[in-house]
Amino acid sequence: MKRTVTIMSLFALRVAAQASPGLPFVINTWGGPFTAATDAAYLSLQRPTTSALDAVEIGCSTCEKNQCDGSVGFGGSPDEDCETTLDAMIMDGTTMKSGNVAGLRRIKDAIAVARHVLEYTTHTLLAGDLATQFAVSNGFALSNLTTTEQTKRCAAWREEHCQPNYRINVSPDPKTSCGPYTGVALNSSSPVYQRGLIPDGSQTSHDTISMISIHSSGTMAAGTSTNGATWKVPGRVGDGPITGSGSYVDGDVGGCGATGDGDIMMRFLPCYQAVENLRQGMSPKAAAEDAVKRILRKYPDGSYGIVVVDKDGQHGGAGAGWTFTYAFRGGNMNATEVVSVPPLTEARRSESETVMQA
Repeated sequence: MKRTVTIMSLFALRVAAQASPGLPFVINTWGGPFTAATDAAYLSLQRPTTSALDAVEIGCSTCEKNQCDGSVGFGGSPDEDCETTLDAMIMDGTTMKSGNVAGLRRIKDAIAVARHVLEYTTHTLLAGDLATQFAVSNGFALSNLTTTEQTKRCAAWREEHCQPNYRINVSPDPKTSCGPYTGVALNSSSPVYQRGLIPDGSQTSHDTISMISIHSSGTMAAGTSTNGATWKVPGRVGDGPITGSGSYVDGDVGGCGATGDGDIMMRFLPCYQAVENLRQGMSPKAAAEDAVKRILRKYPDGSYGIVVVDKDGQHGGAGAGWTFTYAFRGGNMNATEVVSVPPLTEARRSESETVMQA
């Protein structure tokens, strides 16, 4: 007797969730130096007065202060003008409200400013110099986010003709020049037009801390903090502060955090998709793989990482283009554990889409 297995049930059969260690629970993108953030958030939840939102803020701010691997906080990922700007968001899984800041200048405490947006305004996103003005009016101190090491790094980048960078379709050739650049005339009806909009893969990679916390009561929160892409065009905002892309949480279902090529990932709102996948009955790992697979159909050469947890603390992740890792700690665990997620390969993607007959 033959039967058809749908794509969704195929995922559910083949991709089981990692068991929950119990609550409270914290999970975030990346291991290594990022585990300091995991521990800080988890340990904060041992205190009866700490909320899920508090834990996310504490965890992400830990990375902002110690810079994790340089991709979070001050002194990292300078733009073309050698300035570090910060993006962050924090989201309440009960109200579904988020507070977000983008292109935040001269303020070190990005996730804390994002929380002020959440708690003291009816807005979602503040950006640039006016986000800085908001931060100062709420008691945050101005600070120089540039370090001596960053200044030296910028000088070396310019000596190498500003390679790599994120410019396309400009003159002079961005592969051999630092500009200033002028856009060349484009014909959107040309067969080669769309090809010219796809990144060539020469840009530097960039990471993010995205964290989800579950309080012992079951309430959830999520947050993201990053200093974005190295050598970005000044003013660029990545996926980190975009609700549903950098992170997303619905306390009735679960949460998600993302890292990778943010300019591509935000086109797919992968964390919103992953949480909706949970709502439809997928396991956390299946939900993550499906979200990554949707991106790979259009952009197979990028670097992507997704971590997903359901409301009970079952978790999983998926990635492509690199070996993605995530860290978690929950229940009575004495230490944070790191999970290594092998890249989703072309063969596995095809296998996941195959309709099996039995």
